[in-house]
Order: sequence, then C-alpha cells, then structure tokens
Amino acid sequence: MPEAPTWTEVAAARGDALLVVPVGSYEQHGPHLPLDTDTQVAVALAASLSARADVVVAPAIAYGASGEHAGFPGTLSVGHDVLADLLVEIVRSARGAFRGVVFVSGHGGNAEALTRATKRARVEGDPVLWWAPRVVGGDAHAGRTETALLLAIDPGQVRRDRVEPGRPDDLSKLLAALRRDGVGAVSPNGILGDPTGATAAEGERLLSVLGDDLAAAVQQFSEELAERSATAVIPGEPPPVARAVP
Repeated sequence: MPEAPTWTEVAAARGDALLVVPVGSYEQHGPHLPLDTDTQVAVALAASLSARADVVVAPAIAYGASGEHAGFPGTLSVGHDVLADLLVEIVRSARGAFRGVVFVSGHGGNAEALTRATKRARVEGDPVLWWAPRVVGGDAHAGRTETALLLAIDPGQVRRDRVEPGRPDDLSKLLAALRRDGVGAVSPNGILGDPTGATAAEGERLLSVLGDDLAAAVQQFSEELAERSATAVIPGEPPPVARAVP
C-alpha cells in the first residue's frame, strides 16, 4: 500500500490529483484462500498506479456486497444499498481536493453498488470511473485465476494443502441457481473453478496484464477530464458543445 499523503500535500496538488479507492470484500474463497482475497487483489492493482504523480491511493473499502456467499462462516457483507451510499459519500468528500475518483473493484458482486454510485455521482457533477479486472478464460471464484493472483501477491496466505477443485461449469450455467440460492447451493466448498494448476508465475502475468489495462483506463479518464476542463464555459463566451465524460 502506498504511503498516505498529508493534507498539505493534497492541498499542494491544487485539485489536480486523482483519488484511487480499492473496493474489495470479506467473503469465503474456498478452503485455501483468505476471506479478504478480493481486497488484496484490488489493493495490489490500485498500488500499480502509484507511480503516477497525479494519483493518491486511498485505504481499501474492505467490505462489499457478498450476499451470495452468506451461507459460509466468516463472510461479512454490507449489501448493495450501504455500499452504494458509502461510495457516494466518499466521492462527495473528495470534491475540490481531487479532480476525479477511480474505484478499483476486486469483487464482481460489487458491480450493482458501483453502478448506482457512479450514476448518482455523475448526476451531482462528480467525475467517477469504476474499473474491475476481467480475465479472458478465467474461472469465476476462488479457482485458478484468483489462486494464481494470490500466489503472486502473497504466497504465504495460500493454504496449498487445502487446494481442491470446485464446480467446473461455466458461470452462465450456474447463474440462475447462484442468484436464487447462493454459492453454497452450487458448490459446497465455495469454489467455482479449479485452482489446482495455479502458479505464481501465472499470477504475475495476470497482474501485469490487468495493471496495464487499469493504467490505460485511468489515462483515458484523465485525458477526458483534461479535455472537459479545457472546454469549460468562460463568462462572456458561448458554451462549448456538451460531451459526456464516461
């Protein structure tokens, strides 16, 4: 986690910095991965942006909307409504001090709350980008993909003697039952995929690819904010053509 700035250092940036907030969860990830896996992934990816001079990485939001994992001991969920409200309040607090907010989500179940919060923020005039990792060919939960990522981030947290296959079916075939009855109904050990072949080397490659994708999204967001700022209305001049910032 990058070192947090002081308030005077934020003030010295004169509102030109982007605030990056990792958003994770505290939920079961099979018998071999820690409950905070999604948060660790979000933090690692957000930290990959710290080389940018215009980025401040905030502490992670470590609880997410994880109702689908509620049948597993240890899972702690705040739900979509609470998470969306929290995200909105963070964006409101960042006004003036930062030129935009980037949410980096490590948990797919946070999508609804992030979508709600982003819509609310844009209505209120606050620039927000939310990004989540997508791995082509990756499995859904606590399988090879997330296990490889954790082996790269902190291998000591992977319980290697407890790695075992889960439900291998494509997520699209399980989604209806999962939404209706939760993960436990389709996978007793909580794994959607097969983590047995995961390696740290694979995880390093994934982190690099995902980090590049995140960096590109943030660069585009930054350029669009600069363009919007450059075309802001100046008193006495005709207004520019309106352009939405994603």
